[in-house]
Amino acid sequence: MAMAFKMATTGMRVTEECTSSFMEMKWKKVHRYIVFKIEEKSRIVTVDKVGGAGESYQDLVASLPVDDCRYAVFDFDFVTVDNCRKSKIFFIYWSPEASRVRAKILYATSKAGLRRKLEGIHYELQATDPTEMGFDIIQDRAK
Repeated sequence: MAMAFKMATTGMRVTEECTSSFMEMKWKKVHRYIVFKIEEKSRIVTVDKVGGAGESYQDLVASLPVDDCRYAVFDFDFVTVDNCRKSKIFFIYWSPEASRVRAKILYATSKAGLRRKLEGIHYELQATDPTEMGFDIIQDRAK
């Protein structure tokens, strides 16, 4: 268990890479987004893809599979009306209609445990298709 933490609710474990990648995104700003997946056989949450600092929200949306569930975190940088630079971190639960029922249940029951490990999330989105997580929704939530 040195490499993973036990999740209380479902027996899921989160790898150290998940938490360290999130901390690098949050504090060092080296990642724009991180996509997480659950390895169903081993019941471990792992990092699926990391988006570099120069990547966009559209890159994140394009990296999500159309037929499987994922979790993602996105670091949204913006400038307020007072000309102040701010950053908000979004947690996205991606559960497309085409994904298997078993995957939907697994991801839904494991979401709270992963969120507890990723401290500093400001907003959460749940989406079943790209229109439910459009960039305009991110902008509206951050205001």
